[in-house]
Amino acid sequence: MIEARGLEKRYGDKVAVHDLSFTARPGVVTGFLGPNGAGKSTTMRMILGLDRPTRGEVLVNGRRYRDAAAPMHEVGVMLEARAIHTGRSAAKHLLALARTHGIGRRRVDEVIDLVGLREVARKRAGGFSLGMGQRLGIASALLGDPATLILDEPVNGLDPDGIRWIRDLLRDLAAQGRTVFLSSHLMSEMAMTATHLVVVGRGRLITETTVAEVIASASPPAVHVRTPETSALRSVLGGIDITVTATSADTLEVTGRTSEQIGSLARTAGIVLHELTPRQVSLEDAFMALTRDAVEYATAAT
Repeated sequence: MIEARGLEKRYGDKVAVHDLSFTARPGVVTGFLGPNGAGKSTTMRMILGLDRPTRGEVLVNGRRYRDAAAPMHEVGVMLEARAIHTGRSAAKHLLALARTHGIGRRRVDEVIDLVGLREVARKRAGGFSLGMGQRLGIASALLGDPATLILDEPVNGLDPDGIRWIRDLLRDLAAQGRTVFLSSHLMSEMAMTATHLVVVGRGRLITETTVAEVIASASPPAVHVRTPETSALRSVLGGIDITVTATSADTLEVTGRTSEQIGSLARTAGIVLHELTPRQVSLEDAFMALTRDAVEYATAAT
């Protein structure tokens, strides 16, 4: 478990993180989201004791990370996948890390196989592609079989097969009762991997809730309806809690009624439907709406 309590970090007059509190719980994949400059990296560094909070505290499994007797067994970390000795092979890099914690070669071999690096394990890590380096960083985080994982941009550079692999792996680790805390700018992947979200902007907490609640709060779900009888359907769907918007000559976007309700009303009225598709905003759309006023580096409109 990761517990942040009133975290604040100042660099002179600059407030990078302000009064930030949240909890990442065991058995859950928690996504950590925010625009560039929101304070995500600073927060993760404070979790790991790399930056000292100006105020507040953050505990990992009930104590400060720097007080852990064997950190790699408690927390697996990947903040920068390419933080490696480029002249070492993947196997020697992992073995060097393992020896700091009394971890045997068998575990090194296990994580090499787990991340799919067996064929290149003896090659110098400095020659790895971005995706291979990412797999090595994930292997390093998993080496101590930790109860808590903290990963920054874990899918960066991975191919589609690798993205699916890391997605399934993180879900499996959470299902085992581990705490999984990850930051990513890829909203589509976060939507499929995380169940809980911590969203920050300008160093402050915007919301801490589930993925489903973030999406649901962005806008009411709509139903896309295609029919040659749009006028007749409009009259059937009348009501103060209904919004019907024509998007073309034969299509309507309806909010306030489910697809089942619309289908039943159309059948009763004898109206032909060619399409009836529930629509929901994406996590990306919901995130953009949540953080609209917290973007520090906004691009110009075109």
